[in-house]
Amino acid sequence: MRKLILTSLFLTAQLFSHASHAALFDDTEARKKILELEKTMQSQNQATQSALAELKKDQHALEQRLTALESIAKNGLVDMQSQVESLKQEISQLKGDLEVATHNLDLAQQRQKDLYTDTDTRLRKLESAPAPTAQAPASVEPAAPATAKEPVKESEEKQQLEAANQLLKESKHKEAFNAYDKFLKDYPNSASAADALYGLGYSQFALKNYKSAIVTQQKLLDAHPDAEKVPDAMLNMANSQIQLGQVVAAKKTLRDLVKKFPNSEVTPTAQKRLKVLESIK
Repeated sequence: MRKLILTSLFLTAQLFSHASHAALFDDTEARKKILELEKTMQSQNQATQSALAELKKDQHALEQRLTALESIAKNGLVDMQSQVESLKQEISQLKGDLEVATHNLDLAQQRQKDLYTDTDTRLRKLESAPAPTAQAPASVEPAAPATAKEPVKESEEKQQLEAANQLLKESKHKEAFNAYDKFLKDYPNSASAADALYGLGYSQFALKNYKSAIVTQQKLLDAHPDAEKVPDAMLNMANSQIQLGQVVAAKKTLRDLVKKFPNSEVTPTAQKRLKVLESIK
């Protein structure tokens, strides 16, 4: 019995020892897990804090950039507004200058037209004046029949040109154009062909057919470079170019006129017209 009791006590002690060891083992593992969890949480917390610090730093940098951009934009808008106002003033001034230049150009064109009329009138008077001719004495033998017809032909030619000039003088430009055109077809080799070409070109200008007027006056310059009407034709060309908006070409034509014919009656007018054109920027 005693042996049995001792055996029971021994077994009970072994069981108690084993249970205590197991309990101790479980508690250690739990503490270990807790420590690992705390360590992990602490590491995550530090990472979170570091990320928050970076975000705050980036936010501060962005706020600074935004402030700088707002300042730049504000100053830029002020500068742009100032530039716009300045441009508006310049445009207004340019419009005023353009109106003045246009008015001066209109006046110059009217003066030119008046000058044309006056010049043509004086030239027609000179042309219509009878030229002194030597009368053949009675004893001179009569001329050949062909020669006898020449005065008649010359008289018809002259009358036809004078009729065209009169139509131009009366501002019947369409009729004058037809008359000059017929004269040039009837008398293509006439000594007055240059005058007829000029009258034809001037009629075209008066009829606002500016391109044709330029072509006609250019024919005069090419075929009759030494004719008295060359300066007038060049001035008429320049006026036609102005009407077509060919300012550069008009300037060149006027410069050539002034250079080649400094003593012409139309040169002062050409100089004034050129000055007006050069004042337009």
